[in-house]
Amino acid sequence: MGDRLARRLKRMRKFRRLTQARLAARAGLSLGYVARLEIGRHDPKLSTLRRLARALGVPPAGLL
Repeated sequence: MGDRLARRLKRMRKFRRLTQARLAARAGLSLGYVARLEIGRHDPKLSTLRRLARALGVPPAGLL
């Protein structure tokens, strides 16, 4: 799941013209954590997926 999520997260963030820092702030996460998610180093909890999805304006399933 990590690589697929990483690619989708980065693509959605860039499409919305958000920096990693801005996405992190919107989702209430650290910049470092968002950066690690985008390179596939972490598999986030469901609650984190929900926060990211809300910050991006998509349903959580859209990230998977």
